[in-house]
Amino acid sequence: MILASASPRRLELLRACGISVSVRPADVDETRQEGESPTHLVRRLARSKAHAAREALEEGLYEPLVAADTIVWDDQGDVLGKPHDSEDAARMLHALSGKTHHVSTGVCVLVPRTSSCLEACFVETTDVTFCQLSEHEVAAYVASGEPMDKAGAYGIQGMGRLLVSEIRGDYPNVVGLPVNRTLRTIDELSGMAEDGLVVTTLGGSHA
Repeated sequence: MILASASPRRLELLRACGISVSVRPADVDETRQEGESPTHLVRRLARSKAHAAREALEEGLYEPLVAADTIVWDDQGDVLGKPHDSEDAARMLHALSGKTHHVSTGVCVLVPRTSSCLEACFVETTDVTFCQLSEHEVAAYVASGEPMDKAGAYGIQGMGRLLVSEIRGDYPNVVGLPVNRTLRTIDELSGMAEDGLVVTTLGGSHA
């Protein structure tokens, strides 16, 4: 398949399932629109990335293409991106301490057919609860350097797992891609393409 993302974590998740992946990152404007909900944002960005990657393929689309976008957000709908510096990382971690936040990944899948392609977009949301963190724990984790390139200032696949007390939902989704649902969506669309059905869009979200 084609992965329209430069995320090494998404690539690792897919390769761990024995899938051969060609990486074709797509750059799009990721500015959040006024009044846009976090789940709508990631769905829109995933779809934009998928179509940008498809258009950039000089040879055309001959295998399934997957694009994704993941964000961390709180109950107020505020998105927590990658920290600007260590002080910003510490601020985010203190804000998440002892509370539940949400990790949403928008996924867009394109499966080729004879003259066009089938498309499915969805959003998967996982709830993550942090332990009550001490000043020492926050300082030690920030000093490790791990938070600096992670949305929400933590990586659950690394030392960041020690900050988490509970997860409700799909774990790989927090890493960057709900692998099971993504692969099942590809299988579903592939079956539809073989049956010669018309182009369709499947949507929905879990929150």
